[in-house]
Amino acid sequence: MAHGTTQLELTDETVGTLAIGERRVRRFGYGAMRITGQGIWGPPPDHDGAVAVLRRAVELGVNLIDTADSYGPNVSEELIAEALHPYPEDLVIATKGGLTRSGPGQWSPDGSPEHLREACEGSLRRLGLDTIELYQHHRPDPEVSYQTSIGTLKELQDEGKIRNIGVSNVSLDQLETAREIVDVVSVQNRFNLVDRSSEDVLARCEELGIAFIPWFPLAAGDLAKGGPVERIASRHDASPGQVALAWLLARSPVMLLIPGTSSVDHFEENLAAASFRLSEEELAELASASG
Repeated sequence: MAHGTTQLELTDETVGTLAIGERRVRRFGYGAMRITGQGIWGPPPDHDGAVAVLRRAVELGVNLIDTADSYGPNVSEELIAEALHPYPEDLVIATKGGLTRSGPGQWSPDGSPEHLREACEGSLRRLGLDTIELYQHHRPDPEVSYQTSIGTLKELQDEGKIRNIGVSNVSLDQLETAREIVDVVSVQNRFNLVDRSSEDVLARCEELGIAFIPWFPLAAGDLAKGGPVERIASRHDASPGQVALAWLLARSPVMLLIPGTSSVDHFEENLAAASFRLSEEELAELASASG
């Protein structure tokens, strides 16, 4: 499936939409983690290329971009503002707080009220926003009660700095804890063809109509090496990554994809997955496979 011959522009009809609070977004967004340096640290090797992929994503109909203060740190949010501010009216910028960085590939949770407040206010400044449409707690901090962390986001919401609250890297129990404190509109957990450990959280999101945002969505593992993903990809003249994304879109109506890349060509290849459909037999084969 060469993307040059595929309808690339996203529409509500091609991928469907999901509610993020009072806004609706298309189920194919863009994840802005990869527009940074190696180890998600420092500036990208190709600054102009990073700006170009952000602009191309919006041009082709993406209306949710996912980022975090820890990507860079700060670099991803700064590039989003440089590339897209003033933002299109329908664009939702979703960011996160709750992780600190000490170097490339180093991530440490900090769910303290002081840190979360500082992180949120830093994101507001960098993104040039008065209110963040979707603010996600990045990862539970074992040193801070989850109720305290989520309660801080509720305070920021009450102050008008956050419109909607999401959670990330949570268990089913943590999701329910958060829901007792705030109206959770999204969950971002690792989920892909070879890691389905959040099936229970996804099922709960389906019950509640909460957007489920799978991170590391392109993973296909051993399934792509002589396995079902490779066979299906060959049948469709597609890449294994396109099959992985098409499977996720078909897996659940609450799935909201945010594949990330720093290349316009790779972004367009990913986007082409939004317009091809796997057969019932292919979906069944992938559902029964595991990496």
